[in-house]
Parts: sequence; structure tokens; C-alpha cells
Amino acid sequence: MTLPDGFVFGAATAAFQIEGAAWMDGRRDSIWDAFCRVPGAVVDGDDGSVACDHYHRYPEDVALMASLGLDAYRFSISWARVVPDDAAVNPAGLAFYDRLVDTLLEAGIRPWPTLYHWDLPQAREELGGWPARETAERFVEYALAVHGALGDRLGTWTTFNEPWCSSFLSYTAGAHAPGRRSAPDGVAAGHHLLLAHGMAAAALKSAGASEVGITLNLAPVRALRPDDAGDRDAARRIDGQFNRFFLDPLFRGHYADDLRADLAPYGIDDVVREGDLAAIRDSLDFLGVNYYHGETVSVLPPETRLRQDAPTSRETGSPFPASDGIHWHPTGAPVTAMGWEVEPHGLTELLERVSRDYTGPAGIPVYVTENGAAFDDVVAEDGSVPDADRVAFLQAHLDAVSEARWRGVDVRGYFYWSLLDNFEWAWGYEKRFGLVRVDYDTQQRTLKDSALAYRDAIAAARAGI
Repeated sequence: MTLPDGFVFGAATAAFQIEGAAWMDGRRDSIWDAFCRVPGAVVDGDDGSVACDHYHRYPEDVALMASLGLDAYRFSISWARVVPDDAAVNPAGLAFYDRLVDTLLEAGIRPWPTLYHWDLPQAREELGGWPARETAERFVEYALAVHGALGDRLGTWTTFNEPWCSSFLSYTAGAHAPGRRSAPDGVAAGHHLLLAHGMAAAALKSAGASEVGITLNLAPVRALRPDDAGDRDAARRIDGQFNRFFLDPLFRGHYADDLRADLAPYGIDDVVREGDLAAIRDSLDFLGVNYYHGETVSVLPPETRLRQDAPTSRETGSPFPASDGIHWHPTGAPVTAMGWEVEPHGLTELLERVSRDYTGPAGIPVYVTENGAAFDDVVAEDGSVPDADRVAFLQAHLDAVSEARWRGVDVRGYFYWSLLDNFEWAWGYEKRFGLVRVDYDTQQRTLKDSALAYRDAIAAARAGI
């Protein structure tokens, strides 16, 4: 691994997954609080009311970050804590993030806030949620309220984390909160998330923010049989609905003609208004890329199911409206506890494609803002957590980033997902992604071997070893 001076090493979390204190100091329901009460929506009926109790234990968690030598901490801010019930700004909610930011700065760690990581206030959902255009306008107001409280100490802002999940996975597949199953709602939500980003980015820059970006979950999409026209078209459709739906408006100011044709039956032409795409285009100073695995697709049915992105106790649909006749295939690579294939070379491939087609010509730097793996960790008799699979995963993906830089990609940072074991959305507490093990009964934190390996890798990179 060869990474330059100034390369940012960090770790990431999300508010709903770690904070707890669900209804404390004025916070009210988010869509995830409501979703957790739906029978069968979350494994074992778990919820995020306590999670990792980070709301009270953040000093301990910041000390852990410092012990690992992290440059930055990517966290999210809870809209439901800051503007509860879609009403007035809640000073007590903002005060928590004020304390967190000061504690990070005192520890020499750069705060890297994300304004939205899926926790829409439930009251806003009841007024239409992301399929309603008004939600984009309310998001701008919320973003400016947070900037007004923290902007004197923070220059870098991320508007959204993984808008594909907040739209298609949530409003079309129903696998995530709020659990709707409507293709038109997913399309409208996706566009309004992009619009909200564009409007908020402009407002934040006018208010003094130095850098505003967005984080997308992206993947290389491959045809199982590259010489087969049907498989190539399957890859085109999935790439369009997963990657290009977001990248093209941000960097080119349009939805591609083939994607518009695919999504025309689901109302894409009805939600895009004059001026929207101009507001979205060129609205970012950096791009965050979240990468977990690639996608191999075909018109042939697979012999085995590759993975499961949501529990089966509740019926969900496909997050891809235009995916009839498309199937996903395993490649034979090792898999994580999520059933996700481990493909470090896919990260290099993805970063090269993003740079070639989008960020490179635009002169926009890239950060790997999430990359991680869940494994079935076992605590040893001496209390340590020897997670060799995660150590290997981390090292291989850091090498993949280094390879991408060697190939000319302007990638400037890497954030491991996640700092802590946490509430893993519809999987509840069943899946563990953390560098730090959390005993949910006692809230005891334990550095896993992967945390120590990351610490050593950071130190070696700084030493030029």
C-alpha cells in the first residue's frame, strides 16, 4: 500500500445506528423508529432506541478513534433530533452535535458530517416523504439550521448518504424505511433527493461552507456473458438504475436517454421540472463512493441465490423498476456474513470508471466513504476478537485504493464502515461490521484485531513504509 501525505484515513457511522437516546432531549420519531414497529420489518423485532448509546458514550468513542490514529470521523446528523416532528429547530438536539464536534477537534480528529443518513422525521413522511417535492425544500432549511450551529468549525459537508437506498430500496422495494412498494414513488424520491442535494449545496456554499459533496453507493455491473446481447442489456439497465441515475445528473446535467426510456412507465418525465437538472449539475466539490461488492447479471436464472439484502420475514420487492427478466449471479468469490462477495479488485475497477467518465474530466476528487464487511465474530477466551477475515478484507481494499491512485484516480481518503458494531438496519443487531465490538448488554467496547491492523496500516502509511 502506497498512499500519499495528506491522505485521509477515517471510519464511519450513522446516527440511527449508534446514537440511541431515541426520544431524549426533544428527539422524535424518524421513519426508522416507525419502521421498527412494523411486525417482521426488522430481525428479532430489534430497534435503535438504545443502539450503541453513543449519545452518552461519545467521549469514550472519540478516545477509541484517537487511539487508532484516525484523521477523520464520518458521522451523520439526525434530522429527527434537530427538527423533530417537521416543526421548529430543537436547540437541545443541535447541542449534542456541538459537543461531539468540539470533542473531535480537541482530539485532533476532523469531523466529517453527513446531513442525511436515512432518518427522515416520521412527520415529514406522513406529509409525503421523499416522493413529495416539498421534502427537498424542507431539507434545505434543515441543512442551513445545522450549518448555522456548526459551520464556524466545519468546512466539509456531505448532504446525503446513498440516495439509492433512500429512494429505490425504501420506496420501491420496501426493504428499508418507510417500507413503501411503489416504483413511481422510488423514481420521484430519487429525483427529489438529487434536487435537495443541489439546492442545499448552493445554500450551504452561500452560507460559507468551503466544500459540499454527496456520497453514492456504486458498483461495477457486469454481464455474466459479455458476448450475449441479452446479458449486456441487463447490465446496461442495472447500471443505469443503480449508478447512472445519480452520476449523470450530477456531472452531465441529464438523465441518459436509455434510462429515461426504461423509467418512463414509472413517471420520471413527470417529476423532472424545468431548472431541476441545472440545480443538480456541478453541485459538488467532492464525491464520496461507498463500495461493498460488484453485480453480475444475466437473463439466465441463477443456480444459487447470491445474497440477501433484507430479511425474509417480511415480503419485499425488487429495488429496480425496470428489471423484469434480470437475475443476479455469484462469481465464486468468498462471501461475508451478508452473503456479499469479497471483490477488492472491483473497488479499483469502480474508481477507475468513475474517474474516467465523471470525476476526472470534472476535476472532482473522490473519497471512499464506506467500505467494510460483516463477519460472525467470536470473542476469544482472553477477551480479544481475532477477526482475521476482516483484517484480510481491510488490507486488500486499502491495496485496491492504492492501485487506483497508481492508475491515476484522484482518491484522497478511505473511511472504514463501521467504527462500531451497530444496529444494521433491517438486520437489527445480527450483523457486525465494526472495527470495535460492542456488547449490547453492557455497552462494553473491545478493539478487534481489524482495528489494530487498521491502526498499524495508518501508522505505516504515515511513516512511508
